[in-house]
Amino acid sequence: MTIMVDFALRPSTAADVEAVAEIRARVMRPDLERLGRYDPHRVRQRLRDGFEPAHTWTVLVSGEVAGCVALRPEGDAYWLEHFYLVPALQGRGVGSAVLRGLLARCDAERATARLNVLAGSPAARLYERHGFAVESADAVDVFMVRPPSATAAVTAGRGA
Repeated sequence: MTIMVDFALRPSTAADVEAVAEIRARVMRPDLERLGRYDPHRVRQRLRDGFEPAHTWTVLVSGEVAGCVALRPEGDAYWLEHFYLVPALQGRGVGSAVLRGLLARCDAERATARLNVLAGSPAARLYERHGFAVESADAVDVFMVRPPSATAAVTAGRGA
């Protein structure tokens, strides 16, 4: 049984980068260790290097930073990036709720959504439940894609 947690999304600012870098390090550590690729500095620095507040939202629970997610435009698609929630929130409906909102935006714009996830990551199941399919994979990364929902495209085509 999923117990939904009340959360809020707010636009990220540059001041959020260190908090979300720490969350990324906690969330990714088990998968990176399993793949033999965990480096405590690099896991944080990759977030810092790719953090674009203009395309990122911070997840808040009880006023505290509990995660983040980015939706970066690229051509006629969006890249879902930096989607991290503190481990205590995983499996409680927050990720699905956040993802539904972002995918609704993609659908309204008839945009394809793309992402990559580490090979063997349990997060892939979340993405599959929301319509993503594997496009390509290697020993470390799995690239997934989700075309805009046909229902949304038909509705948008009728001017709804």
